[in-house]
Amino acid sequence: MTFKKSYVKKGIIFSERYPPQIIFPILDILTVILSGSVAYVSRFGTFELHERYVLALACISLMIVVINSSTGSYKRWRVSSTFHIVSKLLMVWLVVGVISASLIYFAHAADRYSRLWVGLTLVLSFLLAAGARSLVQYGLRRIRIRGGARRPIFLIGPGSNVLHVAKGMRSASWEGHSIAGVERLHGIPTMAQLEKIAERISASSASEVWICAPLEMGEMVHNIFYVLRNHTEEIRLIPDFKDMRLLNHRTSEVAGHLAIDLSVSPINGVARVVKRTEDILFGAAITLMILPICLLIVLMIKVTSPGPVLFKQYRTGSNGKVFKVYKFRSMKVHQEEGGSVTQARKSDDRITPIGAFLRRTSLDELPQFYNVLQGRMSIVGPRPHALAHNEYYKELVESYMRRHKVKPGITGWAQVNGLRGETETLEKMQRRVEYDLWYIDNWSLWFDVRIIFMTVFKGFKHSNAY
Repeated sequence: MTFKKSYVKKGIIFSERYPPQIIFPILDILTVILSGSVAYVSRFGTFELHERYVLALACISLMIVVINSSTGSYKRWRVSSTFHIVSKLLMVWLVVGVISASLIYFAHAADRYSRLWVGLTLVLSFLLAAGARSLVQYGLRRIRIRGGARRPIFLIGPGSNVLHVAKGMRSASWEGHSIAGVERLHGIPTMAQLEKIAERISASSASEVWICAPLEMGEMVHNIFYVLRNHTEEIRLIPDFKDMRLLNHRTSEVAGHLAIDLSVSPINGVARVVKRTEDILFGAAITLMILPICLLIVLMIKVTSPGPVLFKQYRTGSNGKVFKVYKFRSMKVHQEEGGSVTQARKSDDRITPIGAFLRRTSLDELPQFYNVLQGRMSIVGPRPHALAHNEYYKELVESYMRRHKVKPGITGWAQVNGLRGETETLEKMQRRVEYDLWYIDNWSLWFDVRIIFMTVFKGFKHSNAY
C-alpha cells in the first residue's frame, strides 16, 4: 500500500511538472522544423534551407502554437478522448494551411515558395504531432488503468451523490482519479463540523476536493468553500441535476458571471462556420451530381399524376423558426380536414405509383438540397417534422423541442440507425428524439461525414419508409 501511494504521488508530480502546456508547444515546433527539413530535402535535395523557408517555418510554427493555445488544445487531456484531440488538431492544421496559402497568394510570393514544400510540411508535421499525442495519451491511459499517475480526490456531499460520482470515477479509470477520502453528509452540517471536515481533507493529501451536491444545497456549498478558503487543493462542484435532460451542458461566463449552461447548441462560433462550409461544399457538389436524376423524376411525376412537381410544407427549423421545406410530390393532391397531418402508412392509397418508389428510396427528399443551399437546412441534422406533429409530441416526449437547437437535416443519426418513416407509437418517436439529442450533444465535423457515408451505403432505402 505504501508503494502504491508513493507511485501515485510521483505520477502526479511528473504530470504537474511537465504538463501539455509546456511539452506540446515545444513538440509542435520541433515537428514543424523536422517536417520542413524533410520536405525541403524531398523537393530540393538538400538540408540547407534557404532563409525565406526558415522564415516560413518560423511563421507556421508560431501560427500553430498560437491557434492551439487559443483553442485550448494544450490544456490537460485527462478527460479528453484521443479522437477529440486529433480532430481538434486537424482543424488547427487546416486553418494554418488556409492562412499560409492566402498569405502566399496575396503577397504574390507563389514563385518564391514551393507549394509542394508547404503541403508536405503541413501534412508531415500534422502526422507527427497527432501520432505523438496519440502515443502519449495511450501510454498515460495504460499507466492510469494500472494505478499510476493518479490524482487523489476527496469527495464530500450527501451519500447518494457521493456514491454516484464514485461509480463514475471507477467506470472511467483511464482518467486517473482515485479516492483519497470521503465525507458523507447527513443533513446540513454546522460550521464546526465543516471545520473538522477541512482538517480531514488536509490530512488526506488530496489534490482536489469535489463537492457532490444537488442544486438546492447552495448555502452548504458556500459554507464548504468558505472553510476551505485557505486550502491549496483544487475545488470542483459536481452538481446533481437529477432527472433533468441536459443538452451540451458546460460552464460559461455571461455578463461577468459564471453560468452553468444546461441546454445549448454546440454548433456556435467557429463550429457554425465549419458546419455551414460543410453544407455549402457538400450541398453544391451533390446538387450538381443529382441534377440529371432530379430532371428525370420531374418528368416521371408529370407523366404519372396531375398536380405540381414539388410538395411544399412549413416545418420548424433552427431555434423554432418556421420555414418552407421542399420535396418531390409523392402523393395525390388532397386536402386534409382541420389542417391535420396524417403520416403516410403502408399501402396508403394517397401515394402515387412513382411516389411509393420515391419514398422507399428517399429520392423525394432531393429538393431539400435547395433548402441546404438557402441556409435553412443542413445535410445532417434532426429530420424536420410537420408543425402539427411538433404540437402533438412536444407535450408527450421530454425535451422534444430541443431537437430544434440546430438546423434540421436531410439525413440524421436517427435515420441511419433505422428510425425513419412512420412513428405510429410514442416509443418510436421517443427513440428518434433520443438519437437526435445525442447527435446534437456529440456533434463534430467527422460525425457528420460518418453519417453522410452511412446514408450513402445504407440509409437511402429502408423497410420503414413508405
